[in-house]
Amino acid sequence: MDRRSVIKHAGIAGVLAAGVAPAAHAQAALRWRLASSFPKALDTIFGAAEVFAEKVNTMTAGKFTISVHAGGELMPAFGVVDGVQQGTVEMAHTAPYYFFGKNEAFALDCAIPFGLNSRQLTAWMYDGNGMKLMREFYDQYNIVNFPGGNTGAQMGGWYRKEIKSAEDIKGLKMRIGGFAGKVLTKMGGVPQNIPGGEIYQALEKGTIDATEWVGPYDDEKLGFQKVAKHYYYPGWWEGGAQLDFFINKAAFNALPKEYQAIVEAAASHAHVEMQARYDARNPAALKRLVAGGAKLAAFPKSVMDAAYKNSMELYTELNDTNPAWKKIYADYSTFRKDQNLWFRFTEATFDRYMQSAKL
Repeated sequence: MDRRSVIKHAGIAGVLAAGVAPAAHAQAALRWRLASSFPKALDTIFGAAEVFAEKVNTMTAGKFTISVHAGGELMPAFGVVDGVQQGTVEMAHTAPYYFFGKNEAFALDCAIPFGLNSRQLTAWMYDGNGMKLMREFYDQYNIVNFPGGNTGAQMGGWYRKEIKSAEDIKGLKMRIGGFAGKVLTKMGGVPQNIPGGEIYQALEKGTIDATEWVGPYDDEKLGFQKVAKHYYYPGWWEGGAQLDFFINKAAFNALPKEYQAIVEAAASHAHVEMQARYDARNPAALKRLVAGGAKLAAFPKSVMDAAYKNSMELYTELNDTNPAWKKIYADYSTFRKDQNLWFRFTEATFDRYMQSAKL
């Protein structure tokens, strides 16, 4: 008899009477659907969901399969939280900050301007209070979250015109990921929240003046260098953007403990592998982009200073208006302060030396 049918019609007592064991080896085949917010062409960021699904399949000997669907295939790229919350799909893979319109606190699980870098964010999630605080927050959306990748520090994007000062941001129509658009607005810019698969056309047609995505490997695939030559760094709004696996709470709780542990392990594996891919592939892509005519430059200090000032003002405003933000950000900001003290004496100093050495 099918296990799900037994549960539906007989309840727990019926399951026990039927002798259906919860162990993974006794499970009937289980199939889930995963809705991604990303196009298949981006094998790094979309690929993290495929890595996760393959690992789950392998660890359950094919008894738990998860089909991965690109943004727009099952639902709009920015509709995946609603899809998971409502149980339309069992899970999604996305960038939480896309959903800052629901609540700005979503961004703290992904990236905020001048926030934690990738290692620091992973430390906050796995050994700080990050996972606990975000789990409490996501409970209202019927979601169980797992870190599902990180891009590392991102580039500052592609611009049709040179950015010489903070004045050049005023009136700039820019595709910028999620929450950072609030800071761009305070700087006088006009943010646009556009899915990855639609950015090139908007830039090519002049609907936007600039765009950011992730970094050289993805940017080269998307072809931004063909329609905008000025390539700036760093992406001050994404010092380490974390992706997440969002799982419908009821679906996750219905899994046997073995499968829950497998999902957790597969997510951690995908989390590490995604950034490894970016770190390994970005250098060669950057060389190709520059050789092809991209004009690489650092943001002027006035831009960085204005962005920082407006970011800190925004966080103060949110502390006064958003209780969920205030609770999570209090812990996040304390952790960030301590992490930067530590990295100042270790990672930063070592990196500066190595980057100036003749290798």
